[in-house]
Amino acid sequence: MNMTVTSKKVQVGQSFTDYANKKLSKKLDRFFGENAEAKLTVSSIRDEIVVELTVKHQSLIFRAEKQAAEKNEALDACVDKIIRQIRKNKTKVEKRLHDSAFDDSYSELEPEYAEDSYSVDRTKRLVLTPMTVDEAILQMNLLGHNFYMFKNGDTGEVNLVYKRNGGGRAVIEVSKG
Repeated sequence: MNMTVTSKKVQVGQSFTDYANKKLSKKLDRFFGENAEAKLTVSSIRDEIVVELTVKHQSLIFRAEKQAAEKNEALDACVDKIIRQIRKNKTKVEKRLHDSAFDDSYSELEPEYAEDSYSVDRTKRLVLTPMTVDEAILQMNLLGHNFYMFKNGDTGEVNLVYKRNGGGRAVIEVSKG
C-alpha cells in the first residue's frame, strides 16, 4: 500500500510514520493489496489530534476521521472504522477488493447489514436556478439544510455547497471525467 503522510499544525515524527505504515500494512493490505493508495492527514484542533485516513483502491474510496488525545489512538480508531465500513458493505465490495481479502479470519463474519441493495425512501425533483455561491449558502441556511445543490451562475455548472464538520462551508464543483 502506498502511503502519504501530511501534517497540519502538528509535528509528525518518523516513529509515527513507521507505526502508521506498519498498522496499515498489517490491517488493510489483506483487503486492498499493494496497489492501493492511503492518504493520512494529521492535524491539531484545540487540544486534540485529528487523523484523517483516505484509502483509494480502483474506484472505491474509504474515508475515516477521528479525534483523540494521541496520534496513535486516532489512527487506530480510523483503521477500525474503515474495517467496519468494509464489513458493513462486504457483499457489495468483495468483488472489487483483493482476492484474499476475506480469508479465514473474515470468512465467518457476516456483514453488519444483510441488505443486498439500498432502498430509496423518497425521490425529490428540483429546478436548478442560476445563483452565486453566496446566494446558495444563504438559501441553504434559510432551509436549515446541511447541503444545497444549485447551478452556478458564473460557470453554468451544477455545484453543491455544504457545511463542514469542523465548521465553515465548502463547494463541490462537478467536472466531466
